[in-house]
Amino acid sequence: MTAAAPPLAARIPGSKSITNRALLLAAAATGTSRLRAPLTSDDTLAFRTALTDLGVPVETGPQDGQWRVTGIGGGPSGGATIRCADAGTAARFLPPFAATGRGRYLFDGSDQLRARPLRPLADALTRLGARVSAGGSGGLPLRVDADGLRGGELTVDGRHSSQFLSGLLMAAPLLRTPLTVTVRDLVSRPYVDMTIALMRRFGASVTEVDPGVIGIGTGGYTATDLAVEPDASTASYVFAAAAVTGRAVTVPGLGRDSLQGDLGFVEVLRTAGARVEVGPDATTVTGTGRLRGGFEVDMGGISDTFMTLAAIAPLADAPITIRGIAHARLKESDRIEAVAGNLAACGVAVETRQDRITVHPGGVRPTRIRCHRDHRIAMAFSVLGLRAPGLELDDPACVTKTFPGFHAELRRLFPAR
Repeated sequence: MTAAAPPLAARIPGSKSITNRALLLAAAATGTSRLRAPLTSDDTLAFRTALTDLGVPVETGPQDGQWRVTGIGGGPSGGATIRCADAGTAARFLPPFAATGRGRYLFDGSDQLRARPLRPLADALTRLGARVSAGGSGGLPLRVDADGLRGGELTVDGRHSSQFLSGLLMAAPLLRTPLTVTVRDLVSRPYVDMTIALMRRFGASVTEVDPGVIGIGTGGYTATDLAVEPDASTASYVFAAAAVTGRAVTVPGLGRDSLQGDLGFVEVLRTAGARVEVGPDATTVTGTGRLRGGFEVDMGGISDTFMTLAAIAPLADAPITIRGIAHARLKESDRIEAVAGNLAACGVAVETRQDRITVHPGGVRPTRIRCHRDHRIAMAFSVLGLRAPGLELDDPACVTKTFPGFHAELRRLFPAR
């Protein structure tokens, strides 16, 4: 009997979510922080550039793969015009940081980013004492006239995006007095847990007083050194590819102590029949040659990976329903309709409701995939393309938002037979 081939080690870049949060916390800290193996992509470079425009020195080391951030010990001063490009985290995290400082700050971005909502964040900042003016649709361009923020008590509606809450939480240690935040109907809770864990790494005092009630003390942040984990959302594509090709893939550096909730995607693949091993320092997924359907799963907490499952669902042996994802309609694209439209173009039967999608098994015909300038649509359907020849992306380069080397890495791990 021939021994099974050892799993291939995937080269997954650093987490965007961790990189941009750590950049902000390091910028607000006292001292110089080192970020090891940060993600270098369109979104993180836009975020890094925005910080330098806010007066935060960031030194990059091409030889050692580190970014050194010299914190300014609080909010910025002097005012600036900030281009967020397509980076939603920049538009949601940086205005609260700027509001803790002094000066007039104007935030703007691409047409795609202008279409994404910011009103809940603008309203929360106003209640904390900032003067904020949002664009006509309640989003960018956003002007913040900053003179510091007070603390106190704040209620936040978390139905649309956890990024609003994360931005407010990260600014809270820079407020004049402690802040208590009560959150209603929070989506993507794992991302808030990540934010809190990183705030604590940088020395902040954060306590969950009651479920959904978070208390944050003043006192700012202290510089620290941080190794950035591989991106769990990005890893979902190679894990799914292993599941549908019958191969084995390991992602080193992404283990059971990960800060990223999206690693939970491998448990969905386990439900779908893949073999999964989550170790202390790595995660391995092995395909079994069969993708099992016939289940329903709530992916609201890991919604950045729902498209990965939906794209491969036509290969399953029974329908798969994904629910709890209404907030995914407010991302780079209406991701539910983008996935459904592309699957329908492939000849796959799909049903959608406001917060869910059901994908039926069936043959996949060749077609041109509309990416909607959304990196996750492009990467998810690239995985389906490993088993369904003839799929062509209309915008393959949009993956540079989070993983510039995605297509080359997928070809390396899963060469055409």
